[in-house]
Amino acid sequence: MNEAVAREPETYTHWIGGAAQSASSGKTFDTYNPTSGDVWGHFALGNADDVSDAVQAARDAFVKWREISPTRRGRLMMRWADAINENAEKIGRIETAQNGKLLNEMILQARIVPDWLYYYGGLADKIEGRVIPIDRTSVLNYTLREPLGVVGVIMPWNSPLFLTVMAVAPALAAGNTVVIKPSEVTPASMIEAVRIAEEIGIPKGVLNVVTGDRTTGEALIDNPDVAKVAFTGGVEAGRAVGVRAAARLARATLELGGKSANIVFPDADLKQAEAGLLAGIFAAAGQTCVAGSRALVHRSIHDDVMEMLSRRAAAIKIGDPLEADTQMGPVATRQQLEKDESMVERAVSEGAEIVYGGHRANPATLPNGFFFSPTILTKVEPTSFIAQNEVFGPVLSVIPFEDEEEAISLANGTPFGLAAGVWTLDIRRAHRMARRLQAGTVWVNMYRAMTFNSPFGGYKASGTGRQNGIEAMDEYLQTKSVWCELSDDVQDPFVMRS
Repeated sequence: MNEAVAREPETYTHWIGGAAQSASSGKTFDTYNPTSGDVWGHFALGNADDVSDAVQAARDAFVKWREISPTRRGRLMMRWADAINENAEKIGRIETAQNGKLLNEMILQARIVPDWLYYYGGLADKIEGRVIPIDRTSVLNYTLREPLGVVGVIMPWNSPLFLTVMAVAPALAAGNTVVIKPSEVTPASMIEAVRIAEEIGIPKGVLNVVTGDRTTGEALIDNPDVAKVAFTGGVEAGRAVGVRAAARLARATLELGGKSANIVFPDADLKQAEAGLLAGIFAAAGQTCVAGSRALVHRSIHDDVMEMLSRRAAAIKIGDPLEADTQMGPVATRQQLEKDESMVERAVSEGAEIVYGGHRANPATLPNGFFFSPTILTKVEPTSFIAQNEVFGPVLSVIPFEDEEEAISLANGTPFGLAAGVWTLDIRRAHRMARRLQAGTVWVNMYRAMTFNSPFGGYKASGTGRQNGIEAMDEYLQTKSVWCELSDDVQDPFVMRS
């Protein structure tokens, strides 16, 4: 029997204060295996009462966690990293079963997640204030950088553990405690990871998981004891999160969508560019926020690149993501599959032509899976719906350009600004383009690379704040100014001191 369907559904509860806890309402929801279309698991459907329990557990744990020495906190984070690495294959299999991405990719993500915990664990005891040389010599003024308190983390389904740890690691290093609301599509891996964290000694309540739907997430954002919300997801949902958090003056880091341009100049190494274009959109079935969903190709090489891409797209092996030779698995949900279809249909109605794909794919052994063929569109107008909006599926729009000015205009001509790729052997052009592209990340002769110590985030509608790097620590700290009078002289309290 195919491994994708050879199991009974799992049952999971919330994880609050170091213990499994069923939903207070008694309600549950199901998740599905997108490869087979079958139910994968049953999960507690959280409500505001469950969220309040988790936030209270995090508040209680905050008192203890912030008093643990920063060096000790960092070492506990590193122990968690080791434990995740030891369980990488188990976590990877859970994630592949829930979101349909390639098993090798999910295991690899679980194995690089520890790098974030090592890095931020190492930064935990590098958080420093400063002494300020004010103009009164009798006064000592210094600053303290302190944690915020309870942080709410709301994450998507495409890379559940990886994206969650990107937010959780700097939050923990700064001394905060966390309540995680994972996507209702992929809740299981984060519950497993939090259990592991407590097994290696991270105090109970420092990490909590409440599973549920959008209303569960809204309850977390609205909870008055949540000092900050870290959200990764779509633009419209991100706007709603930002508005709700701002209504009570809570902080928010928002890492949102993209419509990233992969720009190919005629002097590029076309073999290298071809590989980058394909990996940028098809490697994860287009289910990444940085997907290079717009290929901007110089008109002089447009036809050659189209022929190369079409030939390679036709050779992509679609199937069970647990199998080693599969190159593209299903999209994560039936709703996403239907969105892919409808956006391609709309693109065609607006004048685009399908060069390859454009329809559901149905592997013979997995007829009920959520598979969409790798799709390449041409004659896409830059202002059309598909050129301006995120698909989050394996759909590539190829748009020609004449020169650098037009390439910049096209690349910057969407509401998004998350990432961009530039393919050229002209180093001066590369730096000119990098300066002028309105994107938080620009890759030159490479694509879809990320690491723990380089900041990541968006321009424009692609979000606010930064993840990764030292910059991410600032997102989870607040600054206190301390004034100390060192003189024994009695000061008149009604005289302003300046």
